[in-house]
Amino acid sequence: MEIDLVQLSRTIAYALRHQPASFGLTLDEEGWVSVDSLVGALCQHRSAWKQLQISDIEKVMALPGKRRYELRDGRIRAYYGHSIQQRMLREAATPPTYLFHGTTPAAYEQIRQSGLLPMGRQYVHLSEDRETALQVARRRTSQPIILVVAALHAHQAGVQFYLGNDSVWLADAIPPDYLTRQ
Repeated sequence: MEIDLVQLSRTIAYALRHQPASFGLTLDEEGWVSVDSLVGALCQHRSAWKQLQISDIEKVMALPGKRRYELRDGRIRAYYGHSIQQRMLREAATPPTYLFHGTTPAAYEQIRQSGLLPMGRQYVHLSEDRETALQVARRRTSQPIILVVAALHAHQAGVQFYLGNDSVWLADAIPPDYLTRQ
């Protein structure tokens, strides 16, 4: 029986980003877990996945779209999006001059006052290009608002930025002074 790679990807995200303990997994301080442990947990999670292999995880990682997982030295982790209490350590990096964030009209009113906050996540998520930020916002609203983040200026003022993956940047929070509505 062929494995539904989209469903497998969603389950991996849930296990690595939100509920590792419910899969019997313990992430290290950087979010890594043995890929063998993940495969074993997934095999137990769904009877249709009893024959799951590491190659199936690699197929998920090769799916088109955003890169969500990193596989290295027999370990795997989710790049970003964690809602677990254990904060994933990231290495600070110098961001590009500008980054983008897509949001809803209702959220924008709060952002104008308090800036960008991680809300239920560990970090604020930012896009390297306007189009990606627009796609993200369109998941929640038909009237997206795009914010331009003066990332380099904020970084020079002490705001920490972290590279999430090829096109996603993370930050602890962005004060409203560094945000402009586009």
